[in-house]
Amino acid sequence: MSSATPADAGIVSGRLDADGRLIEADPPLAALQAQAGGSAGGVLAVPQIAALARLAQRLGITVSRAAVAANGEEDLDLWVRAEPEGREVSLAISGWTQRPARPSAPGPAREREADFLRAAADWTWETDDRLRVTALSPGAGAAIGSPPSAFLGKQLTRLFRFLEDADGGLPILTALAEHRAFDGQAAELRGGRQGRYLLSGVPLIDGTGSFAGFRGGAVADVREASEGEAQVRARAREGSAFGERLDQALRGPLAHIIDNAERLRAQPEGPLRRDYAGYAEDIASAGRHLLALVDDLVDLQAVERPDFRPEAEPIDLADLARRAAGLLAVRAADRRVTIDAPGADEGLPATGDFTRALQIMMNLIANAVRYSPEGGQVWVRCEEEGDLAALIVADQGKGIAAEDQDRIFDKFERVDPLEPGGTGLGLYIARRLARAMGGDIAVDSAPGQGARFTFTLPLRSGG
Repeated sequence: MSSATPADAGIVSGRLDADGRLIEADPPLAALQAQAGGSAGGVLAVPQIAALARLAQRLGITVSRAAVAANGEEDLDLWVRAEPEGREVSLAISGWTQRPARPSAPGPAREREADFLRAAADWTWETDDRLRVTALSPGAGAAIGSPPSAFLGKQLTRLFRFLEDADGGLPILTALAEHRAFDGQAAELRGGRQGRYLLSGVPLIDGTGSFAGFRGGAVADVREASEGEAQVRARAREGSAFGERLDQALRGPLAHIIDNAERLRAQPEGPLRRDYAGYAEDIASAGRHLLALVDDLVDLQAVERPDFRPEAEPIDLADLARRAAGLLAVRAADRRVTIDAPGADEGLPATGDFTRALQIMMNLIANAVRYSPEGGQVWVRCEEEGDLAALIVADQGKGIAAEDQDRIFDKFERVDPLEPGGTGLGLYIARRLARAMGGDIAVDSAPGQGARFTFTLPLRSGG
């Protein structure tokens, strides 16, 4: 065993600044940083620990999770607790168990149980010890009908409505109190595409033996469907067979390709030739593009079904705009684009589907960021227009010619087909969603003068 990572290291502390630099580190962490090619005071070079720190910083919550760090020709099993403190993140790392990089023996019982759960579930989720969502698998997007990132940091009850069992109990809450595994928790998906699921979960235990949350799976439950519901679902299955098969056939392999490409690009086993790292980045980028296309095709199938009906619930479009701007802040920062969102004291009451309206806002703001020049600005404003609530997204891009302004709302059409990124379905789906909720999306633009997209929904009186 390396002297830098003794078996009795206990809890090792560290601290990262807002840019991910390791500004404080106990000796074992400092040694691990050096072995990974990092420097004292430099950006944390241990990929899995750095990723967990970024997640905690982005969600604004404490994240506790297992991690593996390369240590010469062996691996270190660690438990990392990352806690945001202002703009910094404090680290508490325990475990420090060294093992061969490719163990031949099966994992512990809890890991085997978690692997079985992931294999059996339609999609998976993870929470912290207060049931706040810290991870959702890619398959969750198809079920939820909106980007999974919208639920990160939110209570699991924002995603599901838990249903009592025959004895009036809630298995998940009993498991939470007793820090043990559970299964058979009936739950209804809120908003979006709705549907009933059976949830199962296993506890996550940190390096100190303390309960740190759940890793769980969701399996569609059709046992309680009424005859009418069953007929609707049967029609939906008949009309969406291609979309479902495409989703099942591609999502898992693509997620695996992206994950492996990202791991290769992170160079956990040491430096790679620059061209190899570039290939890995290109593979991951292409995989994400294809995964986005799968997401859009699944959404396309949903919005074109004759029985598609979004929720009609009270929402605040200004709040949705702030949420979307926050979720896209990192992407905007990468392009040095500023998003000027409505202020915290602004509100715009409307009637619509929360997750679908957020999906629309994410699409409009992401497009504005994509087409803005480096160092540009995107403005998001809310207004009342008669009996409509209107949200305007304006950018400083190159604009859209009058003859193209109808075309960009067609399937597989884009402002500039030669530019990278996008699937050509986002605006088509967004307008279909807006109109299904009683609103619309319109564009006002001219070449060289940027673009202004207006998203409207019915105004909610007395809001």
